[in-house]
Amino acid sequence: MTYTNLAFDVRDRIATITINRPEKLNALDDDTIAELGRAIDEVVSRKDIGGAIVTGAGAKAFVAGADISQLATQGSLDGRARAMAGQRIFSRFEQSPKPTIAAVNGFALGGGLELALACHIRIASENAKMGLPEVKLGIGPGYGGTQRLPRLIGRGRALQLMLTAEMTDAAEAYRIGLVNKVVPASELIAAAEAMLKQILANGPIAVGLCIEAVNRGLDTTLEEGLVIEANHFGLIATTSDMREGMSAFLEKRPAAFKGE
Repeated sequence: MTYTNLAFDVRDRIATITINRPEKLNALDDDTIAELGRAIDEVVSRKDIGGAIVTGAGAKAFVAGADISQLATQGSLDGRARAMAGQRIFSRFEQSPKPTIAAVNGFALGGGLELALACHIRIASENAKMGLPEVKLGIGPGYGGTQRLPRLIGRGRALQLMLTAEMTDAAEAYRIGLVNKVVPASELIAAAEAMLKQILANGPIAVGLCIEAVNRGLDTTLEEGLVIEANHFGLIATTSDMREGMSAFLEKRPAAFKGE
């Protein structure tokens, strides 16, 4: 599959999706968002890919936001349709059974932060800056920021970031739980690859079901979430991967999982 605004590379079962519009600070226009949808679908469908890293081209920006030239002319129906299209695509990153890591290499603002929030894990470089500054433009987040950010860092902190339009640096983002790890810029991709390789050494069915259980459980009661977990626990017991994992542990050897 070919891309215009993305670079898509696969090595050692890891797909690296790079938003490649450095002249626009990797701003998300409609075409780029559509390509992100195709990219995550490729990740999920390809057997030679175990997970994905999402990052931005250049040293300045992960994604500096939406492409304002498109938003400036939208009407009510256009805006709603654009938001819903972006939400659907970002949700595919969140719901992917294969792990996704955002490697935040600079500014992650507006739609850029919303894309990072849709990934399962976020690693930031020390020079990263994050925020949802849409209210400065007289609009609000449209690609899931009002829903994912408070679920991640709490209502009060999320509203502070949204209503003040202030940016947070990487150290503060780590302190409040917005990112999982902060590393020097020169080590960012290596750190993301190392974490993803650690995940990919585990049973792929178990990894995918952990993601599904967390996603579904956050939207329901504790009691219903526990039922989801128990159902998954029972489902995993039917897999060859479980038998391989248990045998490998007892035999003190690395497991050779096949996703079966």
